[in-house]
Amino acid sequence: MENAPLIGLSRQIALRRQLDVVANNLANINTFGFKAEKMLFEDHVQPLASAETFPLSDRALHYTADWATLHDFKPGPIVQTGGTYDMALEGPGFLTVQTANGPAYSRNGALHLDAGGTLVTADGDPVLGEGGPIVFAPSETDIRFGSDGSILSSAGSKGRLALVEFADPQSLAHLGNSLYAASDADPGQAAVETRVHHGMLEHSNVSGVAETAEMIRINRTYEMVAQFVQRQDDLRRTAIRKLGELV
Repeated sequence: MENAPLIGLSRQIALRRQLDVVANNLANINTFGFKAEKMLFEDHVQPLASAETFPLSDRALHYTADWATLHDFKPGPIVQTGGTYDMALEGPGFLTVQTANGPAYSRNGALHLDAGGTLVTADGDPVLGEGGPIVFAPSETDIRFGSDGSILSSAGSKGRLALVEFADPQSLAHLGNSLYAASDADPGQAAVETRVHHGMLEHSNVSGVAETAEMIRINRTYEMVAQFVQRQDDLRRTAIRKLGELV
């Protein structure tokens, strides 16, 4: 009789974590370059204890386990902004960003210059070119980014953006703020299939309608499981009371 509440609890724990993922997707619906996340579940089967004196064969117990979180790298819609430092990436590549904890990777092309003329993200992390941070002098004008990642200004060529592609994007670890960390198994390689669109931005690929519907479904399922667990508790209390009356 104790198995049913435990199975229900495993499902509730998984639903709670799934709700956190959906809520995070909705919170970043307007974050440029954000990629939605999805939960991956598996059926964890655990057999009952066995003994030769049991009249019937054992039945397996099916628990719910949230096995992993998957990144949905489907491209988001690209819109024109006209911003001097805005860029959208078409293809599987990422910008390389220098953070306090080492290099990270992002699809968020909403960039600007800091006080020293360095091209940085909204959080102030330098965006890297193939030769390191990209710095513009105050006198430089006509700044533009070519489709191949080349960087140009009135001073001439400034090198190329350090665009990186990954053989297995699912190996990336989400760090928050649209940043990802590479794994040792797949450190990435120079992009060959990615194109840069200057003066444009890639919006989040989150579907507000789909995520809202998913949140409603999760809440309803959680309530159904809670009612199931409550019924099992009522059944156990009734059984204990009736057994006590027989003593």
